Amino acid sequence: MSLKNLNPRFAVLLLFILAAGIIRVVLGADTNMSPIAMFTPVGAMALFGGASFSQKWKSYAFPLLTLFISDIILMQFFHPEYAAGILYKGWMWNYVSFVFMVLAGQLMIKKISVSNVVLASVAAALIHFAFSNFGVWMSGSTDITTGLPFTRDFAGLAKCYILAIPFMQYALIGNLIYGAIFFGSFQLVQRRLRLAQ
Repeated sequence: MSLKNLNPRFAVLLLFILAAGIIRVVLGADTNMSPIAMFTPVGAMALFGGASFSQKWKSYAFPLLTLFISDIILMQFFHPEYAAGILYKGWMWNYVSFVFMVLAGQLMIKKISVSNVVLASVAAALIHFAFSNFGVWMSGSTDITTGLPFTRDFAGLAKCYILAIPFMQYALIGNLIYGAIFFGSFQLVQRRLRLAQ
């Protein structure tokens, strides 16, 4: 496909997804892992992809590819101490959560509205919390309070989730703010350029 034949709506969608990946890398490059590093557009990117691409495979493929590339950059160049191969321990659980976040965007944001974006943002934060922290526990990650791996029982799993509660707020706030930016900006661009729905 030549640039001349590129659908303008599709090109704008790809630019939004690319912008989300760049923001994630810039924020994630913080080697101190401060709270701002966790305030990423990943959840909003998944919701936006799910709600905006007309072809379902694109709604999964482009956001997942962006997540994968940004993960590789972060693990290999900025946080090699967390790397296990090219990614990190438990990465597959994050990707499973991401697939469900895209699905939430497809199901919950049939029509762009503030209430739909807010509900989907909350759902995406809960999905990410449930899957990613299960992955942390399953992968044998370290309990920050003891310096030892989480115990392989219900108590260890429960502790993993409890310790993760403060971090969930960053996912939720990121989903809400970036969701408002992505969906709001895209609606404005569509109106200005009169892109086909």
